[in-house]
Formats: sequence, C-alpha cells, structure tokens
Amino acid sequence: MIAEALLYAATLPLTKPEHRRFIRSSVSLWSRAGRCRKQWADHEKNTRSAILSAMASLPRRRTAVVLGSGLLRDVPIRQLAAAFDTVVLIDLVHLAHVRLRLRHPRYRHVRLIEQDLSGFSAYVSEGSLDPLGFLRNVPYLDFVVSANLLSQIGRGIMRKLGEDADNNAPPDTLTKLLRAHIDALQQAPWKTCLVSDVSYAVIDRNGNRQDEEDLLYGLTVPGAKAGWYWPVVPFGEESADYQIIHKVVASF
Repeated sequence: MIAEALLYAATLPLTKPEHRRFIRSSVSLWSRAGRCRKQWADHEKNTRSAILSAMASLPRRRTAVVLGSGLLRDVPIRQLAAAFDTVVLIDLVHLAHVRLRLRHPRYRHVRLIEQDLSGFSAYVSEGSLDPLGFLRNVPYLDFVVSANLLSQIGRGIMRKLGEDADNNAPPDTLTKLLRAHIDALQQAPWKTCLVSDVSYAVIDRNGNRQDEEDLLYGLTVPGAKAGWYWPVVPFGEESADYQIIHKVVASF
C-alpha cells in the first residue's frame, strides 16, 4: 500500500486536473501487474511480438504513435525508440515511474500526451464520430499501435453512461465508438497494429465456466493474425475458487 500511495502522490502533480481521477485505477493496474507478473508474462510478450512483427516491413520509420501506452510492459518501447525518429505515447495517465524511465537519453525523442481516446464527449456534444481524427495532424506518421486499449474504451464509456443518465447519449453510442476506433485503424493510410482483449470467462477450479462476456459487444476485429489467452485475474488474486481469462487478438 505504501508503494501505491507514493506512486499516486508522485503522479498527481504531473497529471492534468481533468485526468487525475484516473490515477487510482492506473496505480491499481500497476500493482496487479507486479503481483501477476508471471501469469501476465506471455500476454505482454505476445503483444510486444505483434507490434514488432507489424513494424518489421515498414519502408519508412519516421513517427510512431502508441494509443494506450499504459505501463509500457506490453509495448516494446526500447525497439520503437531505436527504430523511429519520433515516438508518441498517448494515454489518460502516464504514471510517474513511466515518466522517470523515459528520461533516459535513449528516449529523448519520445513524447507523452494525455488524451481521452474514446471520442465520447465529441460524439455526445457534437455528433462527431472521428475519435482518432487527430492522427491526421501528426507529421510524418508511419505507424500506429492500439495497445490493449479497445476494451478499456468500452468500459470507460459504460461507466460514463452509468454515471450520467442525462448526457443525451444515443443508445448505440458504445458500439458506434468502438466501431469507429476499429474502422479508423483498418482504413488508415499508415501501418497499424491493433491488439485487444475481446472477451472473458470466469473459470472455476474444475474448469467450468461460471460467467463470460463479450467485451466488444458483438463487434469483431477484422484480419486477426494472432490470438492468445491472458489470465488477467489468476487464482488467488480475487478468489482461490476462480480465475478470469481474457481472449486477446492482434490484427496487423
């Protein structure tokens, strides 16, 4: 708890006021990632491998953007920094230890941006359905990665819909914004890599499925070239009686 409190306190003044309410969940993710490092290792390795495979055939490597850079455990930041002239990491929160790591001279051309990537506010207030439209303004863009972000966007939108019943959001807001994210990457003029968990199952000690859920609400990720399972909540993390396994796919 002390480490979590210190990380929260160190991150707070570095974060925009409107994003500070998300620090606690980022710190909780950091804490769980540490506790579950062995169980998460294959997922993190597979995500990094998908990103490296996607960039392997790029003829030009000027600017790379990572959407949902998070803790950088699943992002091959060292290889990206070595390969590209500029690397831009975008997320709601960049924890203090991530910022400290990126102060190394090898990361002098890595830029951090705090941004809500869901597109929820623009869609509800203006009817704009272009959550990744800002990428068109990134100079010399050659590569875009969406790193285990899509289902988190869905969870965030669900939370917003639940918190404010009077936001005038159309009933199909969730699926439209998730589809817009997928379509923007599929139709982009740049090379892209989309890694996302698409569903989960709660499994007991006997291997029985107690519950399952589609994290993309009926949508699919086109052109998936790889897939694996990620024990997000292994036995003993929340209960000795069950684990929660996510299915992950990578499209590039």
